[in-house]
Amino acid sequence: MTRFRFGIVAGYAPDLTAWTAQARRVEALGYDTLLATDPVGQADPFVLLGAAAAVTERLRLGTFVLADPFRDAGSLAWQARTLHQQTHGRFELGLGVGRPGAEAHARALGREFPGPGERITRMAQTIAFLKRDADRPRLVLAGGGPKMLALAAQEADTVTFTWAPKTTEAAAESIVDRFRELAGTRLPGIELGLNLMAVGAEPSPGIARWAGADVPGLAAAGAVTVLPADPGEAAERLLRWRERWGISYVTINSGYAEPFAAIAAEVRKAGG
Repeated sequence: MTRFRFGIVAGYAPDLTAWTAQARRVEALGYDTLLATDPVGQADPFVLLGAAAAVTERLRLGTFVLADPFRDAGSLAWQARTLHQQTHGRFELGLGVGRPGAEAHARALGREFPGPGERITRMAQTIAFLKRDADRPRLVLAGGGPKMLALAAQEADTVTFTWAPKTTEAAAESIVDRFRELAGTRLPGIELGLNLMAVGAEPSPGIARWAGADVPGLAAAGAVTVLPADPGEAAERLLRWRERWGISYVTINSGYAEPFAAIAAEVRKAGG
């Protein structure tokens, strides 16, 4: 059975002092990875991850996820190779086609932001370019749609399912089953992951604005994007999902770092 990994997704950095303090805190809490959004506020994630690497020792660092349209393949490969080599393999490259609202940032960078289908095609070309280098970082692809799942099945070292906020266990199982079929003989070598939205059932205006539903409603509906506040109950759920779906890498945003660390500790005590 694949051992669990747990990670924190950080999307805010007022300055390097606060960012590096957060990196130390995430490592001290026992997490396996610290992941930077793209951008982090208005900052370049590669710059911030380099700073995080300098103040940590075992913590793995990654992106969740880089928007492929923001960079050309050559520059991206150079930056990724630098972090991979300078951190002695602690860097993981998460790549995607751009989250909602990414078009404005692409425009500010002077980059094109085509339709979804073309973005996926271009990202496949980027991946092919990156894979020319045998000494490369681990490739993490995030997605839930058919085309992204198909690409992840062909190319990813890790796939993180980015399910809709209200996704139920039944709907999640259908998506995982589809991915397993697409991956075929590659499946045993692919790490399966899940990005959570929240722990507990306390209201979160930020999540409500983004998801169209607040945390209490999602929790009451049994959405797989929200875990119970009780560490034992939450750990039991994660262990069941690993047994049922093979999901062993779980991440959440930095606002839930403390309660999720308690859940991770319960999972590990139970043999996760």
